[in-house]
Formats: sequence, structure tokens, C-alpha cells
Amino acid sequence: MNHHLELEQQLTAALKSIARRSDLKAYVEQNPLINRLLRQAALRYVAGDSLPEGLGAGKEILRRGYSLSIEYIGENTSDAEECEQAAAEMKALIQQLKQSELPGRVSFDLSHIGLMISPTLAYANLTELARQAEGTQIELFISMEESGKTDDILSVYKQAANEYPGIGITLQAHLNRTPADLAALTSPGRIRIVKGAYQEPDHLSLARSPELNERYLNLVELAIRQGHQVSIATHDDAIINAVREKGWLTSAQAELEMLYGIRPELANRLRSEGNPIRVYVPYGLEWYLYLCHRIAEYPPNLYQAVIDMVSGQGVNNNY
Repeated sequence: MNHHLELEQQLTAALKSIARRSDLKAYVEQNPLINRLLRQAALRYVAGDSLPEGLGAGKEILRRGYSLSIEYIGENTSDAEECEQAAAEMKALIQQLKQSELPGRVSFDLSHIGLMISPTLAYANLTELARQAEGTQIELFISMEESGKTDDILSVYKQAANEYPGIGITLQAHLNRTPADLAALTSPGRIRIVKGAYQEPDHLSLARSPELNERYLNLVELAIRQGHQVSIATHDDAIINAVREKGWLTSAQAELEMLYGIRPELANRLRSEGNPIRVYVPYGLEWYLYLCHRIAEYPPNLYQAVIDMVSGQGVNNNY
């Protein structure tokens, strides 16, 4: 392994570790100067603090011809009242999308709406959101979290999807268990496949590598073969080129999904060439973890983060 690649992998591991430290997160939140600097970097990837800011960015994404996924960011919420507040925010988001007659996907972590307290609470809030979205152009989509939560997340998803088949689920290609998890989802539904942003033990996961890319493509192929609607969530040129060569984007079954602020010029080029592109737009105050993961998954983003912090200028995402 060359020295540059080794340093990038060490930075990735360090950032993923930092992202999970509640003491550092609390320090960032309580220190006005550091909070302001890091928030300036986060604004490249997060549409703003509030629902109107998130929805405004979402409307612009739709106007430019992309599909929309929008998330009120947050996770690992262990206070029941805060879980209810998060669920209420998501209901308000669904209501705003309904009133504006906008098509879109509302994404969220189950640990934001009750999973840290009990799967029962997460299920109750999830099905309440599903009832509100029923009969609209709005999809609900569950994100995936650390491997220790996977069984509970899949259990809540399967229970809710029996009643509301339109709910989607995210699967992480880097987890060794994921091929079996996908194979077990025999009823066609909506699936997002990501590489996986969380730091996991070596015996449970694959590191970023050609082997991981191969597994990712195999999962997409299996999902399509099983009849799922598939969001191929990646910015990896090798995977995108392979997906296009295989012709998967020419059917109505598959789309590319890209994160707001990550390689918008690539999203724009792919869309202009006729490929279906969905842009994932997050908003909210819980941007610290999200920023750490965006830099960790592509360490050169650290350079851009420093530039954004120093310049103090507004971010133009160039979609």
C-alpha cells in the first residue's frame, strides 16, 4: 500500500471515530467559534437548519429535473420527547410536500424516531408517518445505521412494510451479512444500496476495495433480478461506469442517487445525458455527524472543508 493511500485510510478511520464521540459533538455545539467554522463547511452538504430551507433546496432540485430525497437529519435519539419532536417535524415535512403537490422521498434513521428506546416506539412512529404519506407521491425511506442495529431496523421495516409496501429500506454493501439480508427480502419493494459510512470491525465488513465494488454491483444485480426498485447510491466512477455499461439505468427499475453537495457537476452531466438521478438533500441542526461522514468517505473533501471555513462564503452547489 502506498503512503498516500495509507494516510487517507487512517484519516477515514479517525473521522469515523470522531463522528461517534458525543463529548466532541457537545464541545462543537457549545463553542461558538468552532461551531460557526464547522457549520460553514457543513453547509456544502446540508441545505440549512430549518424545514423551509430544506424544502427550498428540494424544490430547486426538482425544478432542475432531478428526483428528490429529503431528510431531517438526526439519529441515536434516546429521549422519548425528542423522538416525538423529530416525528412531528417529519409529519410537517410530509404535509408541506403534499400541499405543494411535490413528488419526493422522505428519508430518516429509525434511531431518530424511537429505536434507541424500543423497536415498538420506532414502529409506531414509522407507521404514523406511513399513514400520512399514503395515497400521495411521497415515499418513506429508512436509512441504515451501525451493524449492531441492523437486526432491529430490518425487523421494524419488515413489520411495517407488510402493512405499507411503499416503505423503502437501505442496505450497506460493506457488511458481510448484506447479501443474505437482501436475498431474504423476497417481496419486491424499494431498496437503496450504499457502500456504508460507519466504522465496522474487520470480521463484519469489507474495506473500500475492488472487492467491495464487486459485491456492490452483485447486490444491485440481485435486487433488480428480485424485482426491486433500486436506488444505486454512489459517487464512485467505477461503479457508475459499470452500471451504465450493464444498461441498468435504461429500465424504470433503477436510478442513481447522489448526495447534495457531493460532485454536483457529475450529477449534472449524468442527468444531461438522460440518466435518472435522485439528489439526497438533508437539513437540520444535527449536521456534525453528517459532516464527519462526508469527509471520511472521500478524504479530499477535507481540503474543501478548510476552504469553506476560511472563506466564509456561501456555498453554490452548481446543480
